[in-house]
Amino acid sequence: MFKNKTLLITGGTGSFGNAILRRFLDSDVAEIRIFSRDEMKQDDMRKEYNDSKLKFYIGDVRDYDSVMNAMRGVDYVFHAAALKQVPSCEFHPMQATKTNVIGTENVLEAAIVCKVSRIICLSTDKAVYPINAMGISKALMEKVAVAKSRNSEPTTICVTRYGNVMASRGSVIPLFVDQLRAGNSLTVTDPNMTRFMMTLDDAVNLVIYAFENGQPGDIFVQKAPAATIETLVLALTDLLGVKEHPMDIIGTRHGEKLYEALLSREEMVKAEDMGDYYRIPPDLRDLNYGKFVDQGEGKISHSDDYNSHNTERLNIDGMKKLLMKLVFMQAEIRGENMEYKE
Repeated sequence: MFKNKTLLITGGTGSFGNAILRRFLDSDVAEIRIFSRDEMKQDDMRKEYNDSKLKFYIGDVRDYDSVMNAMRGVDYVFHAAALKQVPSCEFHPMQATKTNVIGTENVLEAAIVCKVSRIICLSTDKAVYPINAMGISKALMEKVAVAKSRNSEPTTICVTRYGNVMASRGSVIPLFVDQLRAGNSLTVTDPNMTRFMMTLDDAVNLVIYAFENGQPGDIFVQKAPAATIETLVLALTDLLGVKEHPMDIIGTRHGEKLYEALLSREEMVKAEDMGDYYRIPPDLRDLNYGKFVDQGEGKISHSDDYNSHNTERLNIDGMKKLLMKLVFMQAEIRGENMEYKE
């Protein structure tokens, strides 16, 4: 479906953008457009890949005109541009809103105007029962995408939602490795805290699955294992040969949960099991408010959400096997002290 087509990746210099780029660069796609604000990262990518398929567009999803400039002639869009750091969004919630909500509206509207075939918007587990500004803005982003999908022909709009991408930029695994390198104590919030564990390849596979199978308004979630922070620490120290390294238990930070959910109990009632994935079809009731207010769903009261406490739980060996899928960890064990770009 991608042969001789043009792809646009918003936020294309980030972790996901680089992963999608590597997946498609050697394919028969005609052109890949990278749209982002950071000219330095774009220049680094231009030099690293040195491929004529790559086209770079400076712009911001908040600026509709710059989005339109990159969108013309595009067949497919991966919308990855976002503010995703919980602390920065807590301090600057309006900035999260402008990028994650209004920016998404701009990207979707431009895609519809330009008659893009399909667009996938990337979301996060923090959008389910959100307690922080990042999760709230992503939850509203999902609502915008599903609402737009009701009247977006010929453009198909879908959403993918996934948990923590292991060793992505700003995540805890590179932090722990840096602390181990420096001989410092590992800063652990709560050893019993659980998180979903996904590789970047898992996230890319989820998005491509949504591209190939999604209907307007669908939300796709990958079934993923989880682990406690303590299990992650023990697996890391074992792999790196650092036994009984001290931990500094700092407590749960503002805006953090003990566990994350990928599907709410309301969504679990209507979710379709697709094997490795769940599909959440959109609520296609019309604007007859009585259907929302007067009619209930009894099964919701007896449903559970899908969260990192009740999913498959990795032990230390299972966590080590998953860590060893990461290029970052493979390089660390070889002693190459790899600076992970993602």
